[in-house]
Parts: sequence; structure tokens; C-alpha cells
Amino acid sequence: MTLVVPILVGVLGASIGSFLNVVIHRVPRGLSVVSPPSACPACGTRIRATDNIPVLSWLLLRGRCRACREPFSVRYAVIELVTALVFAGLAALAAPGILTAPTAALAAAAVLELIALLWFAGIGIALAAIDLDTHRLPDAIVLPSYGVLAALLGGAALLAGDGEAAARAAAGAGILFALYLLLALISPRGMGMGDVKLSGVIGLVLGWVGWSALAVGALAAFLLGGLVGLALIVLGRARRSTGIPFGPWMLGGAWVGILLGDPIARAYLALFGLD
Repeated sequence: MTLVVPILVGVLGASIGSFLNVVIHRVPRGLSVVSPPSACPACGTRIRATDNIPVLSWLLLRGRCRACREPFSVRYAVIELVTALVFAGLAALAAPGILTAPTAALAAAAVLELIALLWFAGIGIALAAIDLDTHRLPDAIVLPSYGVLAALLGGAALLAGDGEAAARAAAGAGILFALYLLLALISPRGMGMGDVKLSGVIGLVLGWVGWSALAVGALAAFLLGGLVGLALIVLGRARRSTGIPFGPWMLGGAWVGILLGDPIARAYLALFGLD
């Protein structure tokens, strides 16, 4: 059963990855993600259901439209595959806690926490791709996530009787939002309001996980962004004045905090004999 859950969630993730491709393409353009149905951008032919199987259809069609043979970007398959793997990995981490929970309420709380992390992963993949393409973090994705994540994590806290985690999540959202807002006010050209709005969502999740996750995740974002910016400058692909989207590194740093926050924090404190 521990293996079945990640497989099923991974399959779900592949399907959600297919939908995320629609979101990535349409949301920045202000288009509906519901209609019209997906079609080839070159010839306009509607994509058949049998040609819309995540990853597999791209491989079978060799990345080309069945009608006009124009190539589809490999990123479509990559987004689907990455989403599937991330979903499966998160489910694998959560499955033992769900299946061995001592009460139904605690099992339900663990399920809600998993759904919250899956939501965060899904919007993170979409936002990272959109930010890299357009240097924007659309409100249509970011702002609803406050309510969705607050409801899921609040429900988990209620079922588990863990008011401390709920308070930590609220504090995390406020702390990170305030930090990014201050940075945006100090340096408007270096920090956009899209980053500020996203910071609260990230802080909400990191705070829920723990104080170590919040501290490590916040710092990791700046380290990742700085390293990428430095690498681009060294390679001659950017200058100091070049605008580099920060959203992907905020989200990447968040996952460093979520997955590795505690061991990194303990190792850091051990260096100073504070563990």
C-alpha cells in the first residue's frame, strides 16, 4: 500500500502537469484555461484525447503535431514528467504517516497537509515557468493560493489539534511578506510586487513546516538567486543591470527549507556548538 499511493498520486501528477502546461501558456495572456480545448499552435487542429496522454503521447508522436508535423516544445513533456515525479515523491514521504496514523482524525490531517504541499508544488512549477518566460507572477495563481493553503493547513491543524502549527504558518506568512515588502520599498528595481505577494504564500507553508524550514527556506532563495545570477554574469549571458526573475529561486529555496530545513539548521548550529 505504501508503494501504491505514490504511484497513483504520480499518475495524477502527470495529468495535472498537462493542465499546468495550459496554465503556463494561457494565464499570462489573460486567456481561459477551460476553453477552447487544446489545439496545435501552428495549424489550430484540436488535439485528440488519445494524443493528450501525459508524456506518453509526446514520445509516441515524437514531439510533433499529428496533423501538420510541426514540433511541440519538449517543455510540455518535461513539465508533465517533473510534476508526476514531484507528486509521487511527496506522496512517498507522506504515505507512512497517513497509513500508520493512530486515529482517523490524524490520518485526515496528514492527507490535508499532503494536498497542501501538492498544491504548493503545482503552482510552484507553473509560476517558475511563467516567471522565466515573462518575468511575471500572475495574481490569478498567487492570490487564490492564500485561501486554498490557509483552508487546507487550517483544517489539518484543527483535526490534529495543532494550534501551534497554525500560528506558526500565519507568522511565517507575515514575516516573509514584511521582509520582501521592505526589500521592494528599498530597491523597487530589484524586487517586484509579484515576488512580495508570492513571499506570503511561501512563508505560510514554511511556517507550517517549522521555524527551521522558514529560516533555511528564506535564506536559500537568496543564495540560489545569487549563485544563478553570478553564473550568468560569468558566462556572459547577463550583466549586473540585467533583470533576473527571482520567483523560481524563491520557490526552489522554499523546497530546500521544506525538505532539508531541520538538518541544515542543526548542522549550522553545531558549527557554533549550539546544537
